[in-house]
Amino acid sequence: MGNLQQEALVFFLSALPIGELRAGIPIGLSFDLKPWLVYCLAVLGNLAPVLPILFFMEPVSRWLMEHSQFFDRVLGGLFEKTRVKHGERIERYGAIALIAFVAIPSPGTGAWTGSLVAWLFGIKHRYAIPAIVVGVLIAGVIVISISTGALTVFRFLENPIISIGLLALLGLMVILFKRYRNRNNQ
Repeated sequence: MGNLQQEALVFFLSALPIGELRAGIPIGLSFDLKPWLVYCLAVLGNLAPVLPILFFMEPVSRWLMEHSQFFDRVLGGLFEKTRVKHGERIERYGAIALIAFVAIPSPGTGAWTGSLVAWLFGIKHRYAIPAIVVGVLIAGVIVISISTGALTVFRFLENPIISIGLLALLGLMVILFKRYRNRNNQ
């Protein structure tokens, strides 16, 4: 398999639900691709389904509920039960909870589920998208750290552009958190 095919495989595996970048990164590293390239491909692949999920789930679910009694009953019940059970925590922590949820690289978490959670709880796109991006970036660092060992990650962070980018994302995350908390406390 050529490098371009291997790179495409890392991207597409990372875009799939369940495995996401938790599958894409180890497979990319097993191809002996450079860790920074694997990280970038996996992150981009993992982020690929986020916007379609966030922008199309509402109209699709609304249409299904309007045109099918089954979906109206199932989706309506799911939405209500989930919002009642977890709504207070999501409203309280919002984007930070979403970042943590996406960043934890375990089954049932990630960009797909984080996008669904953001849609389900009505987290505004201006908060949800950056939170999911930051969560995916953190998850990528965790998975690549586990896959290659922490020393490789520290060498990866020696690149000034990557370090500045990660610091900027961290700063953005803090700003978004403060804005979100201020709006919810009013």
